[in-house]
Amino acid sequence: MANLKAIRDRIKSVKNTRKITEAMRLVAAAKVRRAQEQVIATRPFADRLAQVLHGLQTRLRFEDVDLPLLQKREVKRVGLLVVSGDRGLCGGYNTNVIRRAENRAKELKASGIDYTYVLVGRKASQYFKRRNQPISESFMGLEQIPTADESSRISDQLLTLFLSGKVDRVEVVYTKFVSLVSSRPVVQTLLPLDPQGLETQDDEIFRLIIRGGQFAVEREKVARGDKTLPQDMIFEQDPVQILDALLPLYLNNQVLRALQESAASELAARMTAMNNASDNANQLVKSLTLDYNKARQAAITQEILEVVGGAEALSG
Repeated sequence: MANLKAIRDRIKSVKNTRKITEAMRLVAAAKVRRAQEQVIATRPFADRLAQVLHGLQTRLRFEDVDLPLLQKREVKRVGLLVVSGDRGLCGGYNTNVIRRAENRAKELKASGIDYTYVLVGRKASQYFKRRNQPISESFMGLEQIPTADESSRISDQLLTLFLSGKVDRVEVVYTKFVSLVSSRPVVQTLLPLDPQGLETQDDEIFRLIIRGGQFAVEREKVARGDKTLPQDMIFEQDPVQILDALLPLYLNNQVLRALQESAASELAARMTAMNNASDNANQLVKSLTLDYNKARQAAITQEILEVVGGAEALSG
């Protein structure tokens, strides 16, 4: 009977764990919806900003404009912005982006280029601090759904490093959201800004839907409007001054987009991990229930044999 009690307790424990993992999966799904709503809400500003920058680009030759954020200089040191999460239980999300950042640092070191980290998320901060890596700044405890204020703080730090000459180039290592079961760590150059990179392509909206009782992602192409400013538009200020004011906003928008992509990837990874944990718990409950039934049947058989044996002994 002691063995039966141990199996019952194990089944109860696994069922309680399954309730927790299922609740965490549903919470992650709700936050994915909030994340995609935020992406949609910030899209009009990003679109308009890209439209104005593209219009200025057609009026000006960016290569001839002497602005600090467009200056390309000899690269001696690179700032690596690494975006990770504050929490675990999300599969290989944090491990993959940290490994990608390490590989990028090794590539730079092999080329004779120094580097320093600007870290977002507790996981990356703890990892690189334990290994005594060069760290300029760490940002921890951010909201799971990124905000413009948070991206502004991060972009201000990047601007300080670049304009002060402490770094000659800034790259961001983040996780690009592909689908609920797929994400990909990528490296993107943030500073100096590339005029060609200001030409935005048609974008996509990712919508979390329920299909056949399961979560799924629906993709929708978003066509950009006409980005050309009217030829007869008169600027009250020098277009170069307008450009100088808009480029930091564009950088902030790029950082915000990287944070949003990373947040969606983290939440999707947590959904997948918790879903797998719930499935494993279901399988374990079935296996333990089978073991429990076998053990109970064996115990009952043993008791019957003892009763029959005792009866035969008394009749003899």
